[in-house]
Amino acid sequence: MGIAIDFGTSNTVIARWNRATQQPETITLPGVSWKTAQNPSLIPSLVYVEDASRSKVIVGQAVRDRALDLASDQRFFRNFKRGIGSPIQGFLPELDGQAIRFEQLGQWFLVDVIQQLKASDPEVVESVVFTVPVDSFESYRLWLGQVCEMLQLDQVRMLDEPTAAALGYGLGDRETLLVVDFGGGTLDLSLVQLDCAQNSTKPLGFILKWGQKSFAEQSGQRPKIARVLAKAGQNLGGSDIDNWLVDYFVESQGVAISPLVTRLTERLKIQLSLQPQAQEVYFNDETFDTYDLQLTRTQFEEILAQHQFFDRLNDCMSQVLQQARRQGLEAKDIDAVLLVGGTAQIPAVQTWVQRYFDANKIRCEKPFEAIAQGALQLSQGVEIKDFLYHSYGIRFWDRRNNCHSWHPLIKAGQAYPMENPVEIVLGASVNSQPSIELVLGELGADTDQTEVYFDGDRLVTRRIDSNQAQVQPLNDRDSARSIAQLDPPGNPGSDRIKVQFRIDNQRFLRITVEDLLALRTLVDNQPVVQLS
Repeated sequence: MGIAIDFGTSNTVIARWNRATQQPETITLPGVSWKTAQNPSLIPSLVYVEDASRSKVIVGQAVRDRALDLASDQRFFRNFKRGIGSPIQGFLPELDGQAIRFEQLGQWFLVDVIQQLKASDPEVVESVVFTVPVDSFESYRLWLGQVCEMLQLDQVRMLDEPTAAALGYGLGDRETLLVVDFGGGTLDLSLVQLDCAQNSTKPLGFILKWGQKSFAEQSGQRPKIARVLAKAGQNLGGSDIDNWLVDYFVESQGVAISPLVTRLTERLKIQLSLQPQAQEVYFNDETFDTYDLQLTRTQFEEILAQHQFFDRLNDCMSQVLQQARRQGLEAKDIDAVLLVGGTAQIPAVQTWVQRYFDANKIRCEKPFEAIAQGALQLSQGVEIKDFLYHSYGIRFWDRRNNCHSWHPLIKAGQAYPMENPVEIVLGASVNSQPSIELVLGELGADTDQTEVYFDGDRLVTRRIDSNQAQVQPLNDRDSARSIAQLDPPGNPGSDRIKVQFRIDNQRFLRITVEDLLALRTLVDNQPVVQLS
């Protein structure tokens, strides 16, 4: 059997395929999951570190049940997913002589959850599909792969969260869907096109291990196809709103910032999705502290506006619609808009979406389960056709500014596998040069960078002014930079090698290097790195 895991900033959802009903279902882990009348079984993405040296942690609802999230304790962590793969990480506490990183917290969380799954049913975790944020860098995917390798999983696949959501809503009679995935840490918008001719068949209920043909291939059936047309994302989510609400009550009522106040404001936010005003009262019988927090929906929306919340939403929507227009699609051509994630339940967010689309096109009845259940279909005969979200380039020495810079090589939006390779010609830069090195990088957007750090008990993201695009080198290591050994050695003044770049169907960037002087192939279709 197999599962799909939607590892979220605030909550995590795990789904499996029910062979009896031929439908996906959400898994409940006793003591780790929580469930309400309005929400399905969710696992709070919380970690309490009992002993870092022995990797002993408490995760999920068990943290809340023991009230470990209410006191100011440096061993309690939430929202840690936001920092995983971030190139800039601020101060994190050292526990039990161990340095703590966001990647370690995420690893502890996922390992503990999956081990509990295995203990309850060893066969349920034969294969796993993980969902990943649409704007995640390669470092996040690499980290996730390392966690899976530790767990010795038979099969692991990754799928971006918005595409999974489109599959999870199961709109077989619709063709072009816009997914607004707005959770605790990120806002992801993805325009997805489904192959309606294939959507009339039900998902194929077989999950097979590596090396075997899928049931669709064995039966001669073509899989259903979901193709991503446009993407945009921002590091913005429910945890930011919680922080804004805490700041509001600190300023208006003089309360102290604490995990308890954060929990109360989070409850207020949830209440305001169902009613026009909300109140949370808490009395601590040990300290005799009393909290009485009240907020109306109008006040709440004013706080959002003060933090340019809707301006940032508009920026994302503009990016997606602009990408769609390049492919001949207008907003009116979108058949349905799917809202997923806890933050998408906020009425003001739904009202914002209605400014762009008719209300009868908007669906929001599966905000938590759609992603995990959709990702599960990746192993049920659904094929994903996608494109690269980031641009990729090569590093060169900018003599004018006396520094390294980056030349774009493969632009964002490139579909893969590539039909035609990208080709460049390089020469030696010094006399008797024995080899040619090339540093490849993943180019972020030309926007400000984001720093992730702890400010007391809260995890904060802060924009850092930057006039350059954020870049993550992919092969800047002594053993990886060299792409060609030159025999005879090269000299400046003439072209020496031709390099062809292409991307295969697994997103691996492959290079072929030809020596123009020696007239021989030095590297033939060699994989360099897997792209995101």
